[in-house]
Amino acid sequence: MSTHQTFALILAGGSGTRFWPLSRNETPKQLLKLFDDETLIEKTVNRLKGLVPTENIIVLTNEAQVPGIQQALPDLPRENIVAEPARRDTGPAVALAAGWVAARDPEAVMMVLPADQLVVDTAGFQSILKSACAAAASTKSIVTLGIKPDWACPGYGYIERGAEVQIDNPEINHPIVKVECFREKPSPEVAAEYLAAGNFSWNAGIFIWSLATLKSELSEHCPELDKFVDDIAAAEDFNQFVKDHFESLTKISIDYALMENASQILNIEADVGWDDVGGWPSVAKYFPQDDSGNAIRGEVTSIDSANNIGLSVGGKRIALLGVEDLIVVETEDSILVASRDKADDIKKLVDQLPEELT
Repeated sequence: MSTHQTFALILAGGSGTRFWPLSRNETPKQLLKLFDDETLIEKTVNRLKGLVPTENIIVLTNEAQVPGIQQALPDLPRENIVAEPARRDTGPAVALAAGWVAARDPEAVMMVLPADQLVVDTAGFQSILKSACAAAASTKSIVTLGIKPDWACPGYGYIERGAEVQIDNPEINHPIVKVECFREKPSPEVAAEYLAAGNFSWNAGIFIWSLATLKSELSEHCPELDKFVDDIAAAEDFNQFVKDHFESLTKISIDYALMENASQILNIEADVGWDDVGGWPSVAKYFPQDDSGNAIRGEVTSIDSANNIGLSVGGKRIALLGVEDLIVVETEDSILVASRDKADDIKKLVDQLPEELT
């Protein structure tokens, strides 16, 4: 990677409402310390140390979350934390960051990462990203990271992997294959078929490309975003240009704008202890568990209870007696009690809450 600069876009605009009452508008999932004393966005940035210079990392978020992200990432230059003036999905977000990168190095390689994922094996993750960046620099391909599935999860999108591709670059140390197709979230039955087939990966939403490749593909498939990249790169006042023009862009995901139409997409499969941290059940896997399968953290007492998730952070003790399959989360101003199988519906509950609790 010695012939090009590497940049990273971290997408940090999500709300993470499935983690209410811990998550709020100003402290969404990526700003929570769910596993230890580091927020998820701190973990994301720290995984890039030694791979991407701090000054080459741009974080896109919204205005309400800027103070929290600045506090979580004090070493990141303030100007590298950018609030989107409006929600326009991931297509315009990528174009905004690409323009920011193009103004600094039009020959750069750029990676896109969500701010709210967990990766246990940082060294392995970095090794794969190095290979991905080398492949992106050596070809006109978009490179994706796929996660090696360990169960038939119906909640993830899938990547169908094809034949292996040989690229002459000594910095590539992992097998690279052609992407045959992106698959939407499947039914449990279809997910089981994918797992049995052995050539499907979970889609982690992590993409790597050279700026030249990105612009070429956008020029063909989404000219509006390609022009926006050029306009931002040429703007005399980056922040003012974004403020004046970003909201007028068509709302579109990078999947529809680019990934479903790109001429060649490659994939590297990763087995690095990845988790998308989608809700309380996924976090509970990392909590201490008692003999009855209760995943608990904080002040929790349990008798004749099984398979519950209990988290106490607001100073009050949770007492569980004769209950099963519950999520109980206690904070200073709220208590959540939910069926474990309704974890995905917590976001619907948040829509009904008083504004001061969201």
